[in-house]
Amino acid sequence: MLDTVLSLVVLAAALLLFGAYMLWKRTGNMKNAALMVVLAVIAVVNVMIWTVPSADGEAPLDKVERGTR
Repeated sequence: MLDTVLSLVVLAAALLLFGAYMLWKRTGNMKNAALMVVLAVIAVVNVMIWTVPSADGEAPLDKVERGTR
């Protein structure tokens, strides 16, 4: 289930980047486009926190699925 949530977050980040580009091109509204890009970066960093392995070689997502700390 958590894999599905992380996949949706990555998809939302990609759509935010596309939407920011379209907003900037159509209206020239740089402030809102930049905020959308910042939100997309934060979403991707959160996914990376869950999926990138730590020093012990195991990702936090694997630990959660196994039920250990």
